[in-house]
Amino acid sequence: MSMNAVPSGERVHIAFFGRRNAGKSSLINAVTGQDLAIVSETKGTTTDPVYKSMELLPLGPVVMIDTPGADDEGDLGEQRVRRTRRVLNRTDIAVVVIDAAEGESRFDGELIARIEEKRIPYLVAYNKAELVSDRAPLPEHALYVSAQTGEGVRELKERLARIVPDENGGRRLVADLLQPGQLAVLVVPVDSAAPKARLILPQQQVIRDALDAGAMTLTVKETELSAALASLKEPPAMVITDSQAFRSVAADTPLSVPLTSFSILMARYKGLLPGAVDGVAAIGRLRDGDTVLISEGCTHHRQCEDIGTVKLPRWLREHTGKELRFETSSGTEFPEDLSRYALVLHCGGCMLNAREMVYRAKCAADAGVPMTNYGVAIAHMNGILKRALSVFPQLAAKLG
Repeated sequence: MSMNAVPSGERVHIAFFGRRNAGKSSLINAVTGQDLAIVSETKGTTTDPVYKSMELLPLGPVVMIDTPGADDEGDLGEQRVRRTRRVLNRTDIAVVVIDAAEGESRFDGELIARIEEKRIPYLVAYNKAELVSDRAPLPEHALYVSAQTGEGVRELKERLARIVPDENGGRRLVADLLQPGQLAVLVVPVDSAAPKARLILPQQQVIRDALDAGAMTLTVKETELSAALASLKEPPAMVITDSQAFRSVAADTPLSVPLTSFSILMARYKGLLPGAVDGVAAIGRLRDGDTVLISEGCTHHRQCEDIGTVKLPRWLREHTGKELRFETSSGTEFPEDLSRYALVLHCGGCMLNAREMVYRAKCAADAGVPMTNYGVAIAHMNGILKRALSVFPQLAAKLG
């Protein structure tokens, strides 16, 4: 996979924060060597967070984020500040940019306190260093830089590279579940909602992770699964299916063969599977009039049989027999107030980084709202959740 093909959810998210005219945009341009951000002497030029996926040596694939000023004013300014604060929820490394000639302000101090509260690794860059002749000593996590002269820019990049976090905590999608030489059968439905001429991201990532493990994959449609299994000399190590095909795939897969889904694997990879297993029990407690939030991490054109807006609402109504209401969110948008929901049902989150997914789960927990995952919910509604978790014995045991 080339660096340009690395999905945003797998990239280190580096966000630049600070007051208006501290030089955030200029510093981003200096660090990247590109004109990624608009630069102007006018305060408040950056009105919305700007995201740019790129390769940044020596870090590798990253998402650079330029944010509006933390000291923006007025009604619109307050909205921009709120958007800036939301960026923290998906930031792996923060760079606080301070005007070296003016020094740290109250806004900078409050911002640093928020970053430390969220336990985000960060650096403080005192920009416009060319304007300061008498420089005070700085703490270890701070340095003088100049977007104009280039002073300190290389050191900033090297320091960023040294603090790159392992946001997935060493977790793998499937490589740790397969031995070299073993075979995994992947079931990929091809219907009106499937992208033309390509596989969706979780399917691509599972194939690559299996290759890294020295394992083999066989990819089939659900209508060809029985024939594929019958053609094998030995049973596969596991069958991994798109969650939407769970019912038919479970019927065609021998009970002796472990079965799970791409969505369940993705939930584990993002660190959310235990919580999703606990949260799925809330489906049985839904009542007439309850509202369910169905949230997806990507934005895409909705098809006639879209899973988030059509299939899941239908399956939930059929399973519960209740008159339920549904709301949806997509992309980086996620409601700040979850108190009106009886359940949050989230996709695998392949387009979101682990920090963002953990933040969303924490928001739900803080609001006392159960949160589960597409794959977990669909397996539960088909009565095969324990079987779908058989590759994770400790979680399967929780179901009794």
